[in-house]
Amino acid sequence: MRWRPAPAAAARVGVVTLGPLFRSIRWQTRNEAVWRDIQAARRPFVFMLWHEVLLPLLWYHRGQDIAIVVSEAQDGRYLAAFAERLGYRCVLGSSSRGGARALLETVRTLRAGIPVAMTPDGPRGPRREIKPGILAAAARARVPILPIHAVATRAWRLKSWDRFLIPKPFAAVRVGYGSLLWPANTGDDWRSATVEAAGALNSIERELE
Repeated sequence: MRWRPAPAAAARVGVVTLGPLFRSIRWQTRNEAVWRDIQAARRPFVFMLWHEVLLPLLWYHRGQDIAIVVSEAQDGRYLAAFAERLGYRCVLGSSSRGGARALLETVRTLRAGIPVAMTPDGPRGPRREIKPGILAAAARARVPILPIHAVATRAWRLKSWDRFLIPKPFAAVRVGYGSLLWPANTGDDWRSATVEAAGALNSIERELE
């Protein structure tokens, strides 16, 4: 059996290792006023981002008392430990494991006034395909969704299902925010809402590139 370090130990090493990399990054933003306005209003919302840009966006928004939904699988526990080191709260569960419980806890977190970040194509894909859990959570909590994306001028791409992005040292990373989305509670039929949400993320990417 392959040995794995404890999640807490791996998280400490990860933060120490990635710190110099991210301090070398030149951060740029687009349409940041949307994020600043909702933050200043102290209103809860759902950050929506593709799984592939999770690392740079976790770092950029660290220490802001945001909760993140992570998988209950082993890899998710490593992510949870890493996110907690950066100042995030964690909600365990995904569409494949603990989905109903995660949805309930996400709604409770939002109703408590805490923003929640979700990767609607995670934790296993398909890549850039939105699952309706994020829409259901926002609709039930009656909060908006804020799309966010990032691109890097120089980056590594892992050979994973999502082509996970790791910026290279001294790259420029552009972070873009979309307009707020207000999903209606449409029961089990989320088809048009998922198309709109995916379009919002893809539109940000086109603007950034």
